[in-house]
Amino acid sequence: MDGIISVLGVLTLVLEGISCQGVYAPPTVRIVHSGHTCNVEEERYSERVYTIREGETLELTCLVTGHPRPQIRWTKTAGSVSDRFQDSSVFNETLHIAKIQRHQGGRYYCKAENGLGSPAIKSIRVDVYYLDEPVVTVHQSIGEAKEQFYYERTVFLRCIANSNPPIRYSWYRGRDVLSQGSDKGVEIYEPFFTQLQGETKILKLKNLRPKDYANYSCIASIRNVCGIADRRVVFRLTNKTAPASIKLLVEDPIVVNPGQTVSLVCITTGGEPTPSLNWTLSSGSLPEKSLMKDGTLTLPAIASEDAGVYSCIASNNVGNPAKKSTTIIVRALKKGRFWITPDPYHNDDNIQIGREVKISCQVEATPPEELQFSWLKNGRALRSSERMVITQTDPDISPGTTNLDIIDLKFTDFGTYTCVASLRGGGIPEISIDVNISSTTVPPNLTVPRGKSPMAVREGETVELECLVSGKPKPIILWSRADKEAPMPDGSMQMESYDGVLRIVNVSREMSGSYRCQTSQYNGFNVKPREAVIELIVHYPPAVEPVWQEVRQGLGRPVAMNCRVLRAHPSRVLRYEWRLGSRLLHAGTFDSRDDTDYTIRSLVREGYGEYTCDIINEVGPGRCTFLVTGKAYPPEFYYDTYNPLWQNRPRVYGYKLQWTQMNPNAVDRIMAYRLGIRQTGQQRWWEQDIPVEGNIQKGELITHNLTELIRPEAYVVRLTPITRFGEGDSSTRVVTYSVPINPYLREFHCSFEEDPVCMFTQDKNDDFDWTRHSAATRDTKYTPNTGPSGDRSSSKQGFYMYIETSRPRKEGDTARLLSPTFNVAPKNPHSITSPPAYCFSFYYHMYGKHIGTLNAFVKQKGQSTSDAGPVWSLSGNQGDRWRQAKISIHPTASFQVMFEGIRGPGIEGDIAIDDVTLEEGECPDPPSNPIRGAAAHSASSIWPLSVTLFFTVFIGLR
Repeated sequence: MDGIISVLGVLTLVLEGISCQGVYAPPTVRIVHSGHTCNVEEERYSERVYTIREGETLELTCLVTGHPRPQIRWTKTAGSVSDRFQDSSVFNETLHIAKIQRHQGGRYYCKAENGLGSPAIKSIRVDVYYLDEPVVTVHQSIGEAKEQFYYERTVFLRCIANSNPPIRYSWYRGRDVLSQGSDKGVEIYEPFFTQLQGETKILKLKNLRPKDYANYSCIASIRNVCGIADRRVVFRLTNKTAPASIKLLVEDPIVVNPGQTVSLVCITTGGEPTPSLNWTLSSGSLPEKSLMKDGTLTLPAIASEDAGVYSCIASNNVGNPAKKSTTIIVRALKKGRFWITPDPYHNDDNIQIGREVKISCQVEATPPEELQFSWLKNGRALRSSERMVITQTDPDISPGTTNLDIIDLKFTDFGTYTCVASLRGGGIPEISIDVNISSTTVPPNLTVPRGKSPMAVREGETVELECLVSGKPKPIILWSRADKEAPMPDGSMQMESYDGVLRIVNVSREMSGSYRCQTSQYNGFNVKPREAVIELIVHYPPAVEPVWQEVRQGLGRPVAMNCRVLRAHPSRVLRYEWRLGSRLLHAGTFDSRDDTDYTIRSLVREGYGEYTCDIINEVGPGRCTFLVTGKAYPPEFYYDTYNPLWQNRPRVYGYKLQWTQMNPNAVDRIMAYRLGIRQTGQQRWWEQDIPVEGNIQKGELITHNLTELIRPEAYVVRLTPITRFGEGDSSTRVVTYSVPINPYLREFHCSFEEDPVCMFTQDKNDDFDWTRHSAATRDTKYTPNTGPSGDRSSSKQGFYMYIETSRPRKEGDTARLLSPTFNVAPKNPHSITSPPAYCFSFYYHMYGKHIGTLNAFVKQKGQSTSDAGPVWSLSGNQGDRWRQAKISIHPTASFQVMFEGIRGPGIEGDIAIDDVTLEEGECPDPPSNPIRGAAAHSASSIWPLSVTLFFTVFIGLR
């Protein structure tokens, strides 16, 4: 009784919410599923788990209530959008993931918010089921491994596959099942069942016997969950079974020049079964241009980036895979540098006669051991002597470096010294580096030209920061930020310049600060770096707020606008200017304030438009823009209502369109709404004006009935408020035909025109399903002498439900279709009356020489399908026409109506139903029924069916 009273209270609130003001409500949310589901179950703690097979389509729909219409967002975790599903799905009611993969399982959240109360969040866990092909690997016991599997050896067969849920494994020898204890020479390891590993996957053959040489089958099963069939793999164990062995017919390493074609040949030298060969590269995937055939890997036109360790791997699932590797080295010379070191024994950066000078030269070489240097003086070969000492330093300390030490420098030693780097064997161009040593060779000096620091530049312009470097030779200049750990304009932490100039294009305010120029220690003197700092100042116009703002206001009302400075450089702001369009309204200079106002005391029609405020400094203006408009805000459709109005006409339907007005008092009174309507898929709009009397209040629910809508067509509805200003912002929504239920007409009618089929569901315990079809789409090529040629109204476009009795159906197979549950409760808790009657009617079509049986049931709460006897039953061919059945029923508890179709002896036995109706009261003049009977009577009364259907269908649709 408490439950009945609470339901009555909820119904009262719902009806009051529809009939009066104040329909604004925070969001609620519910997740429903469609698509290819295997199972949906409620686990502990009310967790909903949706099970789906890998490769199927995931569809989750977020059903929301609340007004204004809540915004919906799907996320994979509570805080962020998943990167696993399409962006187009994230903000739709339906989340759609085609061909779902195993990594896309997890918890999905639907979040709905409309600015009222807290957001509503619901989640559902998606479990993706899969089963990969199993793999059998064979191993001998440690210490017994030989090339072949001899007698008196212990062998292990291990079967493994990836799956969800966990696998159960079973073993066969030939056709015989192997189980623990069935064979003394066989031992099956049955570890504890684990979530990841499953159970029973290792087969141990102790001291091989002749009969152990056989075909072994491993069957991996997840027990047909989600319809995933078992997977089987067979391994043939013989006395020749042996692990793979291979040989590489190549050198190691392989040293080649760029552009050459390299072939790596790998051959098998043993293994039974025959091993498969594959090549891998340690640094990643094989080059795209590589070709592989019969164990030979060919690399045409090899390049430096193709170098690395290449491995040939052979596997036949016996023992561990065999692996052999070779290294490819691509010869190359690159990046030559030099530096000059003055006498290291004296604290002097200059080159002086009588002192020592060292010239160093460094080159990157591959392979480094092939690198060789030679020195020239003025173009002539230079040999090592007591005063000219040529050394190549230890490659472990400074690889690829050569030094020329000139001891006791003389005037005759001045000249051009050339360091030449080459690789032994040739094939690669040499690298030569010239270094001039003369009386003019001096260390560098670095200065900033006068007037070049600080540098002031406007944002968006190009600036050149310059450091003058003197000395011979001139070193490379390195640029970096001096005031903070920030990247340079190109994103790097350091930039090189050969002329001492740093060029910055499109300067931004973030680039303000100090920049350091510094001499490098290479391509010049090896002395302490010289450096200087340049200050860069970026001037930019004022940053203001608001950049753009819409102001909606009615005629005769005041309007106030404010524009504020956030920051500027130079910070001194000179003046401001207010304009309407191009007309100057007001101008002035700033005092101590950082904002400016403009006020309209009484808005007139000419005052509508775009207002701009320019706040100006030496660089330029920052602009605030205000759009002053009298446009009304858009209406907000009210979605939380029952669906189309039942008009008791076969081909048309109506719809009660309801909405509230967003901020109705923000502008002038709304005088009318312009209603536009068009069929989806068509371009032409039909329009009419809906007049409005008086002022609309905030939260007031406005209603307009749409009539003469053709079912089952969907329509796009556009609603535009109209004031003295003109048209306001429009809102659109789609009206779709669905179950035509109107609780006030006290009837339920379902003609199966929409895919949800009025919330009828298929029984999970029958043999096959009812099918929704129309004569226009049903293929009757194979069974032309059975089933209807149109729906109950003779329309080939109309839909009905039927049972398809073609193969693989067999005689006696059943299909059951269940209606939604209709709740029954007393009209008056204090009255005791007999239960009222309902007229349950439907049309049936039973044409064909193999027609079986059609049964109709009323299944009450607590009854199983087997307990509920049929209230109507008919068998055999009834001719090629639709007939109507009417049954008076008297349920005493919540109930469903159920249709059961039973397949006859042949394929010409299709049975169809259409236009299912439930009406309050006894059936008037019912046709004679094959079974006369109904649900049991008891002394109680129920609500009107209008209330029952309202809760059954309206809440169900939400």
